Amino acid sequence: RLSCIRNNVWLACCGVVSAGLAVLSSFGLLLFCGVPFVITVANAPFLILGVGVDDMFIMIASWEQSSRKKEKSDVKSRLAETYAEAALSVTITTLTDVLAFFIGTWTVFPSVRSFCLYAGTAFVFCYIYSMTFFGAIIVLNDKRERGNRHWLTCVPVRVDEGQAETSCLYNACCIGSCSRESSWPDSEHPMSIFFKKYYGPFFTNGWIKLLVVLLYGAYLGGSIYGCTRVREGIDLRNLASDDSYVIPYYDDNHKYFSEYGPRVMVVVTESADYWNETVRLGIENCTQNLE
Repeated sequence: RLSCIRNNVWLACCGVVSAGLAVLSSFGLLLFCGVPFVITVANAPFLILGVGVDDMFIMIASWEQSSRKKEKSDVKSRLAETYAEAALSVTITTLTDVLAFFIGTWTVFPSVRSFCLYAGTAFVFCYIYSMTFFGAIIVLNDKRERGNRHWLTCVPVRVDEGQAETSCLYNACCIGSCSRESSWPDSEHPMSIFFKKYYGPFFTNGWIKLLVVLLYGAYLGGSIYGCTRVREGIDLRNLASDDSYVIPYYDDNHKYFSEYGPRVMVVVTESADYWNETVRLGIENCTQNLE
Protein backbone atom coordinates (compact mmCIF):
# COMPACT_ATOMS: atom_id res chain seq x y z
CA ARG A 1 0.00 0.00 0.00
CA LEU A 2 1.13 3.58 -0.64
CA SER A 3 1.13 4.38 3.04
CA CYS A 4 3.93 4.44 5.56
CA ILE A 5 1.59 2.91 8.16
CA ARG A 6 -0.44 0.32 6.21
CA ASN A 7 2.67 -0.89 4.37
CA ASN A 8 3.41 -4.48 5.46
CA VAL A 9 6.98 -4.97 4.29
CA TRP A 10 8.18 -6.35 7.64
CA LEU A 11 5.18 -8.67 7.77
CA ALA A 12 6.14 -10.14 4.39
CA CYS A 13 9.77 -10.51 5.49
CA CYS A 14 8.66 -12.38 8.60
CA GLY A 15 6.65 -14.74 6.38
CA VAL A 16 9.85 -15.61 4.53
CA VAL A 17 11.67 -15.96 7.86
CA SER A 18 8.95 -18.37 9.00
CA ALA A 19 9.68 -20.62 6.00
CA GLY A 20 13.40 -20.35 6.71
CA LEU A 21 12.88 -21.40 10.32
CA ALA A 22 10.95 -24.44 9.09
CA VAL A 23 13.87 -25.44 6.85
CA LEU A 24 16.40 -25.00 9.66
CA SER A 25 14.29 -26.93 12.16
CA SER A 26 13.60 -29.86 9.84
CA PHE A 27 17.15 -30.12 8.50
CA GLY A 28 18.61 -29.83 11.99
CA LEU A 29 16.29 -32.51 13.39
CA LEU A 30 16.95 -35.01 10.60
CA LEU A 31 20.70 -34.41 10.61
CA PHE A 32 20.67 -34.93 14.38
CA CYS A 33 18.82 -38.22 13.79
CA GLY A 34 21.47 -39.32 11.28
CA VAL A 35 19.43 -39.14 8.08
CA PRO A 36 21.84 -38.90 5.09
CA PHE A 37 22.04 -35.52 3.37
CA VAL A 38 22.44 -35.79 -0.40
CA ILE A 39 22.87 -33.04 -2.95
CA THR A 40 19.26 -33.27 -4.18
CA VAL A 41 18.04 -32.20 -0.71
CA ALA A 42 19.56 -28.75 -1.36
CA ASN A 43 16.58 -28.02 -3.65
CA ALA A 44 14.02 -28.58 -0.89
CA PRO A 45 14.19 -25.05 0.62
CA PHE A 46 12.77 -23.57 -2.59
CA LEU A 47 9.69 -25.80 -2.29
CA ILE A 48 9.25 -24.87 1.36
CA LEU A 49 9.62 -21.17 0.56
CA GLY A 50 6.92 -21.36 -2.10
CA VAL A 51 4.43 -23.10 0.19
CA GLY A 52 5.32 -20.88 3.16
CA VAL A 53 4.80 -17.67 1.19
CA ASP A 54 1.51 -19.02 -0.15
CA ASP A 55 0.32 -19.72 3.40
CA MET A 56 1.43 -16.22 4.37
CA PHE A 57 -0.71 -14.61 1.65
CA ILE A 58 -3.73 -16.69 2.67
CA MET A 59 -3.46 -15.63 6.30
CA ILE A 60 -2.88 -11.95 5.48
CA ALA A 61 -5.87 -11.94 3.11
CA SER A 62 -8.07 -13.53 5.80
CA TRP A 63 -6.84 -10.96 8.33
CA GLU A 64 -7.70 -8.12 5.96
CA GLN A 65 -11.17 -9.58 5.40
CA SER A 66 -11.81 -9.83 9.15
CA SER A 67 -10.97 -6.14 9.59
CA ARG A 68 -14.12 -5.15 7.69
CA LYS A 69 -16.39 -7.00 10.11
CA LYS A 70 -17.16 -4.24 12.59
CA GLU A 71 -18.71 -6.55 15.14
CA LYS A 72 -15.37 -8.33 15.51
CA SER A 73 -12.96 -5.46 15.80
CA ASP A 74 -10.89 -6.67 18.78
CA VAL A 75 -7.64 -8.52 18.10
CA LYS A 76 -8.70 -11.87 19.60
CA SER A 77 -11.87 -12.04 17.55
CA ARG A 78 -10.07 -10.98 14.37
CA LEU A 79 -7.36 -13.60 14.87
CA ALA A 80 -9.98 -16.27 15.55
CA GLU A 81 -11.81 -15.22 12.37
CA THR A 82 -8.52 -15.34 10.45
CA TYR A 83 -7.72 -18.86 11.57
CA ALA A 84 -11.28 -19.98 10.88
CA GLU A 85 -10.93 -18.81 7.27
CA ALA A 86 -7.28 -19.59 6.54
CA ALA A 87 -6.37 -22.58 8.71
CA LEU A 88 -8.56 -25.01 6.78
CA SER A 89 -6.99 -24.37 3.36
CA VAL A 90 -3.49 -24.20 4.85
CA THR A 91 -4.06 -27.50 6.66
CA ILE A 92 -5.39 -29.28 3.58
CA THR A 93 -2.53 -28.16 1.32
CA THR A 94 0.06 -29.05 3.96
CA LEU A 95 -1.53 -32.45 4.56
CA THR A 96 -1.53 -33.35 0.87
CA ASP A 97 2.08 -32.19 0.42
CA VAL A 98 3.29 -34.10 3.47
CA LEU A 99 1.42 -37.21 2.40
CA ALA A 100 2.85 -37.04 -1.12
CA PHE A 101 6.45 -36.70 0.07
CA PHE A 102 6.20 -39.33 2.80
CA ILE A 103 4.82 -41.78 0.24
CA GLY A 104 7.94 -40.99 -1.79
CA THR A 105 10.09 -42.39 1.04
CA TRP A 106 9.07 -45.89 -0.08
CA THR A 107 11.26 -45.64 -3.18
CA VAL A 108 14.35 -47.82 -3.54
CA PHE A 109 16.60 -44.85 -4.40
CA PRO A 110 18.33 -43.69 -1.20
CA SER A 111 18.77 -40.13 -2.47
CA VAL A 112 15.09 -39.79 -3.43
CA ARG A 113 14.10 -41.29 -0.08
CA SER A 114 16.24 -38.74 1.78
CA PHE A 115 14.86 -35.86 -0.29
CA CYS A 116 11.24 -36.86 0.37
CA LEU A 117 11.92 -37.29 4.08
CA TYR A 118 13.58 -33.88 4.38
CA ALA A 119 10.88 -32.13 2.32
CA GLY A 120 7.97 -33.79 4.12
CA THR A 121 9.37 -32.94 7.55
CA ALA A 122 10.03 -29.36 6.45
CA PHE A 123 6.37 -29.01 5.38
CA VAL A 124 5.28 -30.12 8.84
CA PHE A 125 7.46 -27.47 10.48
CA CYS A 126 6.30 -24.88 7.94
CA TYR A 127 2.71 -25.52 9.01
CA ILE A 128 3.61 -25.26 12.70
CA TYR A 129 5.43 -21.95 12.23
CA SER A 130 2.64 -20.53 10.06
CA MET A 131 0.02 -21.34 12.69
CA THR A 132 2.07 -20.04 15.63
CA PHE A 133 4.97 -17.75 14.79
CA PHE A 134 3.40 -15.92 11.86
CA GLY A 135 0.07 -15.50 13.64
CA ALA A 136 1.89 -13.71 16.45
CA ILE A 137 3.68 -11.49 13.92
CA ILE A 138 0.32 -10.51 12.41
CA VAL A 139 -0.92 -9.39 15.84
CA LEU A 140 2.26 -7.37 16.49
CA ASN A 141 1.92 -5.71 13.09
CA ASP A 142 -1.70 -4.86 13.90
CA LYS A 143 -0.58 -3.19 17.15
CA ARG A 144 1.94 -1.17 15.16
CA GLU A 145 -0.76 0.01 12.76
CA ARG A 146 -3.16 0.89 15.58
CA GLY A 147 -0.37 2.86 17.20
CA ASN A 148 0.00 4.85 13.97
CA ARG A 149 3.67 3.85 13.71
CA HIS A 150 5.91 3.97 10.66
CA TRP A 151 6.42 0.62 8.89
CA LEU A 152 10.22 0.94 8.77
CA THR A 153 11.21 2.67 12.01
CA CYS A 154 8.10 1.88 14.13
CA VAL A 155 8.20 5.52 15.32
CA PRO A 156 4.77 7.15 15.91
CA VAL A 157 3.67 9.19 12.90
CA ARG A 158 2.07 12.55 13.70
CA VAL A 159 0.64 15.22 11.43
CA ASP A 160 2.24 18.61 12.02
CA GLU A 161 -0.37 21.23 11.21
CA GLY A 162 2.38 23.81 10.75
CA GLN A 163 3.58 22.10 7.58
CA ALA A 164 0.48 22.57 5.48
CA GLU A 165 2.46 23.15 2.30
CA THR A 166 4.53 19.97 2.51
CA SER A 167 4.68 17.97 -0.73
CA CYS A 168 2.54 14.92 -1.36
CA LEU A 169 5.64 12.70 -1.52
CA TYR A 170 6.74 13.82 1.96
CA ASN A 171 3.26 13.24 3.35
CA ALA A 172 3.08 9.73 1.91
CA CYS A 173 6.54 8.71 3.15
CA CYS A 174 6.61 10.41 6.54
CA ILE A 175 3.01 11.04 7.61
CA GLY A 176 0.87 8.19 6.36
CA SER A 177 -1.05 9.39 3.32
CA CYS A 178 -0.81 11.95 0.57
CA SER A 179 -3.81 13.85 1.90
CA ARG A 180 -2.24 14.27 5.38
CA GLU A 181 -5.04 12.23 6.92
CA SER A 182 -4.63 9.15 9.06
CA SER A 183 -4.23 6.05 6.93
CA TRP A 184 -5.68 3.76 9.60
CA PRO A 185 -9.33 3.51 8.40
CA ASP A 186 -9.73 0.09 6.82
CA SER A 187 -10.06 0.09 3.06
CA GLU A 188 -10.20 -2.79 0.64
CA HIS A 189 -6.96 -3.57 -1.14
CA PRO A 190 -6.88 -2.40 -4.79
CA MET A 191 -6.01 -5.92 -5.94
CA SER A 192 -9.09 -7.32 -4.18
CA ILE A 193 -11.24 -4.65 -5.83
CA PHE A 194 -9.83 -5.57 -9.24
CA PHE A 195 -10.61 -9.27 -8.91
CA LYS A 196 -14.07 -8.68 -7.42
CA LYS A 197 -15.34 -5.92 -9.72
CA TYR A 198 -13.53 -6.58 -12.98
CA TYR A 199 -11.79 -9.96 -13.21
CA GLY A 200 -14.66 -12.06 -11.85
CA PRO A 201 -17.45 -10.51 -13.96
CA PHE A 202 -15.21 -10.68 -17.04
CA PHE A 203 -14.86 -14.47 -16.77
CA THR A 204 -18.56 -15.04 -16.15
CA ASN A 205 -19.31 -13.94 -19.70
CA GLY A 206 -20.50 -16.84 -21.88
CA TRP A 207 -18.06 -16.24 -24.73
CA ILE A 208 -15.16 -15.90 -22.32
CA LYS A 209 -16.10 -19.24 -20.73
CA LEU A 210 -16.03 -20.90 -24.14
CA LEU A 211 -12.66 -19.31 -24.91
CA VAL A 212 -11.25 -20.54 -21.61
CA VAL A 213 -12.43 -24.09 -22.32
CA LEU A 214 -10.80 -24.02 -25.77
CA LEU A 215 -7.56 -22.62 -24.39
CA TYR A 216 -7.51 -25.24 -21.67
CA GLY A 217 -8.08 -27.99 -24.27
CA ALA A 218 -5.12 -26.67 -26.29
CA TYR A 219 -3.02 -26.48 -23.15
CA LEU A 220 -3.94 -30.04 -22.17
CA GLY A 221 -3.10 -31.36 -25.63
CA GLY A 222 0.24 -29.58 -25.63
CA SER A 223 1.00 -30.95 -22.17
CA ILE A 224 0.26 -34.53 -23.23
CA TYR A 225 2.47 -34.10 -26.29
CA GLY A 226 5.23 -32.64 -24.15
CA CYS A 227 5.10 -35.64 -21.80
CA THR A 228 5.78 -37.93 -24.75
CA ARG A 229 8.94 -35.94 -25.55
CA VAL A 230 10.45 -36.05 -22.07
CA ARG A 231 13.97 -37.44 -21.98
CA GLU A 232 16.07 -38.41 -19.01
CA GLY A 233 18.39 -35.57 -18.12
CA ILE A 234 19.29 -36.14 -14.50
CA ASP A 235 22.84 -36.96 -13.47
CA LEU A 236 22.73 -40.51 -12.12
CA ARG A 237 25.60 -39.62 -9.80
CA ASN A 238 23.22 -37.44 -7.77
CA LEU A 239 20.84 -40.32 -7.12
CA ALA A 240 23.30 -42.17 -4.89
CA SER A 241 24.26 -41.59 -1.29
CA ASP A 242 27.44 -39.67 -0.60
CA ASP A 243 29.24 -42.83 0.61
CA SER A 244 28.04 -45.07 -2.24
CA TYR A 245 30.51 -46.86 -4.52
CA VAL A 246 28.53 -45.54 -7.50
CA ILE A 247 29.89 -42.00 -7.08
CA PRO A 248 33.62 -42.82 -7.56
CA TYR A 249 32.63 -45.12 -10.44
CA TYR A 250 30.88 -42.30 -12.30
CA ASP A 251 33.72 -39.91 -11.44
CA ASP A 252 36.38 -42.26 -12.85
CA ASN A 253 34.23 -43.12 -15.85
CA HIS A 254 33.81 -39.44 -16.69
CA LYS A 255 37.49 -38.67 -16.06
CA TYR A 256 39.10 -41.52 -18.01
CA PHE A 257 36.55 -42.82 -20.51
CA SER A 258 34.15 -39.98 -21.42
CA GLU A 259 36.22 -38.80 -24.41
CA TYR A 260 36.14 -42.22 -26.09
CA GLY A 261 32.38 -42.46 -26.40
CA PRO A 262 30.20 -45.44 -25.50
CA ARG A 263 31.69 -48.89 -25.17
CA VAL A 264 30.75 -51.43 -27.86
CA MET A 265 30.37 -55.09 -26.86
CA VAL A 266 30.06 -58.11 -29.17
CA VAL A 267 28.10 -61.13 -27.99
CA VAL A 268 28.26 -64.50 -29.74
CA THR A 269 24.82 -65.99 -29.21
CA GLU A 270 25.57 -69.40 -30.73
CA SER A 271 28.04 -72.10 -29.77
CA ALA A 272 31.45 -71.68 -31.39
CA ASP A 273 34.40 -74.07 -31.78
CA TYR A 274 37.12 -71.87 -30.36
CA TRP A 275 39.74 -74.60 -30.90
CA ASN A 276 39.11 -74.27 -34.62
CA GLU A 277 41.58 -71.81 -36.10
CA THR A 278 39.14 -70.82 -38.83
CA VAL A 279 36.50 -69.83 -36.26
CA ARG A 280 39.06 -67.80 -34.29
CA LEU A 281 40.13 -65.96 -37.43
CA GLY A 282 36.49 -65.22 -38.27
CA ILE A 283 35.93 -63.69 -34.83
CA GLU A 284 39.12 -61.67 -35.15
CA ASN A 285 38.08 -60.36 -38.58
CA CYS A 286 34.67 -59.39 -37.19
CA THR A 287 36.38 -57.48 -34.36
CA GLN A 288 38.67 -55.65 -36.82
CA ASN A 289 35.71 -54.68 -38.98
CA LEU A 290 33.93 -53.23 -35.97
CA GLU A 291 37.04 -51.25 -35.04
